[in-house]
Amino acid sequence: MSYTITVNGKPQTVDADGQTPLLWVLRDLMNLKGSKFGCGMGLCGACTVHLDGMAVRSCITPVASVGTRAVTTIEGIGASDIGKKVQDAWVKVDVMQCGYCQAGQIMAASALLASNPKPNDQDIDDAMSGNICRCATYTRIRAAIKTAAGLPPADTREV
Repeated sequence: MSYTITVNGKPQTVDADGQTPLLWVLRDLMNLKGSKFGCGMGLCGACTVHLDGMAVRSCITPVASVGTRAVTTIEGIGASDIGKKVQDAWVKVDVMQCGYCQAGQIMAASALLASNPKPNDQDIDDAMSGNICRCATYTRIRAAIKTAAGLPPADTREV
């Protein structure tokens, strides 16, 4: 079946079975490789994208369910002010190690700051839970979110 979905501000038409996960449509049919396959069950967060600004797991989101909602991927998040601040903070704080999960982390952090521009530690923990980092860069992730929000880190070990 043919679906027209808006990805990173551009309408694109793809031919796919309606139950095809959005992740595979993005990666295989649109050549947007930033969203990663991790678990395939929506548990790790590596595949996180935005649907109308809300963080969702694209590995369990059927393309047929997207409808007219706008999809934003890691390739397009820097076009928004919040996404750009988050990406810049990630670099400033030097969050990345292996980097595999970081697209999903950035997408979750951007959705958090869009809905809560001044999150406290519990807000960050709640929003970021389920985004797994095998390199355990969680303190740097928290510091980067606070940096993007213009908040001081909770302690000096976070910077």
